[in-house]
Amino acid sequence: MTLQELYAQIDGNYEQAIRVLRVEKLMDKHIRKLTKNGVVEKLLEAAGGMDPVQMFETAHAMKGVCGNLGLSRLSEMASDIAEEFRPGNARKMTDEAVRAEVEEIRSLYGKTADGIRRYEEG
Repeated sequence: MTLQELYAQIDGNYEQAIRVLRVEKLMDKHIRKLTKNGVVEKLLEAAGGMDPVQMFETAHAMKGVCGNLGLSRLSEMASDIAEEFRPGNARKMTDEAVRAEVEEIRSLYGKTADGIRRYEEG
């Protein structure tokens, strides 16, 4: 499987990622790291306690990582969570709604991670 085929399978934006990272070698390196760096797992864990600082920090980190990799939907979802918990912002969502959004992230990330593992297997 090529990197472009992976991006098509995981509904990623190959063109966005190549604009940010400039060469496929870096895209390959960083997409492989996504399943190992724990940024998404940290957000999922933070949602258990709904600590505002942890929720903001982990969602903000996930937004950046996924955005740079051209994983637009995951980045947008993380951005919604980050804005919900951004210091100074009034909360608009209930904890239940946040947990539902986090479950959507978990599901989409699971599909993305499965695609990356298939890509790594060759």
